[in-house]
Amino acid sequence: MTVYSEDVLATIDAVRADVAALHAELVRYGLVVWTGGNVSGRVPGTDLFVIKPSGVSYDDLAPENMILCELDGNVVPGTPGSERSPSSDTAAHAYVYRHMPEVGGVVHTHSTYAVAWSARGEEIPCVITAMADEFGGPIPVGPFAIIGDDSIGRGIVETLRGHRSRAVLMKNHGPFTIGVSAKDAVKAAVMVEDVARTVHIARQGGDLVPIAQDAIDRLYDRYQNVYGQAGDERRAGETDQ
Repeated sequence: MTVYSEDVLATIDAVRADVAALHAELVRYGLVVWTGGNVSGRVPGTDLFVIKPSGVSYDDLAPENMILCELDGNVVPGTPGSERSPSSDTAAHAYVYRHMPEVGGVVHTHSTYAVAWSARGEEIPCVITAMADEFGGPIPVGPFAIIGDDSIGRGIVETLRGHRSRAVLMKNHGPFTIGVSAKDAVKAAVMVEDVARTVHIARQGGDLVPIAQDAIDRLYDRYQNVYGQAGDERRAGETDQ
């Protein structure tokens, strides 16, 4: 069994608590049904991440049943929660962490409007300022991939690497989001559903009005570098994925 220092154990415990609590935000914002969806968080300074167990009710999630994994997706034996099976999306999360070291959190939901866009295989166009602020442009579509191995992770990385968006709509599946932390990735999941709903409703009333690229660039720069407080994660210089 791997032995960790007290400092590493304390960091793991903090991430366990954070990831467990953040799942409640998915429920709060109506982004998941039953046991679908998941949040994971990288353990800073290590090659580890924490993710929820598979098929466990959100009401039953707690820090002690979050599962500690290595970046190859294998569960660390002998640690709290290791007797359970991790989320079925663990391989996808692990692939993202291995190939995007700037990512500190990954989220997957089945939120209704974002899934509807993914079912059409259609990116969400950037036609509202809140979307320019948060995502810096359209939300792209990733390839269809089967759950269970790292195919989804490869699609996420291939789509989002070098892209401003922190969200991808995996075709016929739903949204995955990334962030500098688990909380940041959860915020992106909340925001992608919000813009997916708004743009869908707007399109029912007529043609969408595009925002000029130079305006999108200015809005994104202001929101990422000026809006909010100096200590915000978004302003730490790490969010241009």
